[in-house]
Amino acid sequence: MERNEQEDTPGIWYQTRSHQNVPLVNELKSRPEFTTVVCTTGQHKSMLEQVMRAFRVQADYDLSIMKQGQTLFDVTQAILEKLPPVLEREKPDVVLVHGDTSTTFSTALACFYLRIPVGHVEAGLRTYDLYSPYPEEFNRQAVGIVARYHFAPTENARQNLLREGKDPSHIFVTGNTAIDALRTTVTEHYTQENLEWAAGSRLILLTAHRRENLGQPMHEMFRAIRRIMDEYADVKLIYPIHMNPQVRRIASEELTGCDRIRLIEPLDVLDFHNFMAASYLILTDSGGIQEEAPPWASPSWSCATPPSARRASPPVR
Repeated sequence: MERNEQEDTPGIWYQTRSHQNVPLVNELKSRPEFTTVVCTTGQHKSMLEQVMRAFRVQADYDLSIMKQGQTLFDVTQAILEKLPPVLEREKPDVVLVHGDTSTTFSTALACFYLRIPVGHVEAGLRTYDLYSPYPEEFNRQAVGIVARYHFAPTENARQNLLREGKDPSHIFVTGNTAIDALRTTVTEHYTQENLEWAAGSRLILLTAHRRENLGQPMHEMFRAIRRIMDEYADVKLIYPIHMNPQVRRIASEELTGCDRIRLIEPLDVLDFHNFMAASYLILTDSGGIQEEAPPWASPSWSCATPPSARRASPPVR
């Protein structure tokens, strides 16, 4: 990757999926030829702080954009207002963005307006249906248009980028940073009260939060889970419930009243990775968790709606 000859020109790592970013952040910070500046949005601050502490990463900037009931419009507007002063102050050679969130898209757009090169980590994942997953498929395609450097997790993702006409010399197959993070978090002798409660059972670990699943799809998903619990007496389920109030309301309506189901508060990344490693089955609507489950041989079923919302490029195993 080309860089300016000016020694002190910083690079910026714009942090979205925090635990997936930290291996790269720490690697960049270990290299004296780079000055690395970390900027976060400040969304879900308590969850972010857990990750930052666990991996000993500190943010240089926190945009603090989170507000109650924020929409995609709010996120995009807040980043486009608050990020440019940081970019103009730091004058980075390249801004690295990760994944397919609205934060990633808004950051790439701000960099485009300021003519700052963008490097896209986890580039090339595609379904080619702009509404599935929504808004992620649009976000990652739009970032791909803006980005100069494309860091693809798999050869399949690279081929997607080549078919779109991206410069082959600017595409790099790097593997998956989420897998790099897992190598430092799962331990053989990990114990936790909820896992002790589930000992001797077939443990299902559940996550559900996606925007397109809110409402009736999530009600139906949770009712199907109750049928599983009714049919199989040796199964226990743990759901680290998302902070979204609508998710919590639906989970309370559909999943309470069964002594083999535990709804618990969100886990920090170290705990969650060890819960995955201890699970018999993982049910999730998260593309990221579908990537993280296979290295620990945990079966993972997608709860995404519809099936085409699954990530088009498979995870690195």
